[in-house]
Amino acid sequence: MGLIKRKWKIISMWMTAVCLLAACTVSYKFNGSSINYEKVKTISFENFPNRSAAFVWGPMESMFNTALQDAYMQQTRLKQVRQGGDLELSGEITNYDAYNKGVGSDGYSTMAELRMTVNVRFVNNTNHVEDFEQSFSASREYNASQQLSAVQEELVDQMIDEIVEQIFNATVANW
Repeated sequence: MGLIKRKWKIISMWMTAVCLLAACTVSYKFNGSSINYEKVKTISFENFPNRSAAFVWGPMESMFNTALQDAYMQQTRLKQVRQGGDLELSGEITNYDAYNKGVGSDGYSTMAELRMTVNVRFVNNTNHVEDFEQSFSASREYNASQQLSAVQEELVDQMIDEIVEQIFNATVANW
């Protein structure tokens, strides 16, 4: 008789544990966005022109615009529309320049830094409290003995990825 009671006790404890675990639900968003898709369904992008007065590299503008749009299309369920989206992104590349970072004992530059700044205007047509205009920047160092043309594409691609991530986090991630 004691053996049967023990079995029932063990079975009831297991059933209670299973019920408790089944009742607990946890929801995670692995893309990092926190969008209320019941209110926000669309996004529109204006072209971000390269208005840097210091230095212009032709491919940078299209690389940036493509990377920005791709980030939202790949990491959210928002539908892209030409204009008047629930979320609107516009702006311009305001700075792109290279600076000498360090000088060796021979008086020549040893390190250089490439910098990029993008000004962003964000409009949330479902909640204008979240609207903002802000600049986002990134920089990369490279050995000044290298020609900028040899490292430019890779460095610009890295800076674009960093700036796009900053913009994404500021607009839809709500960290």
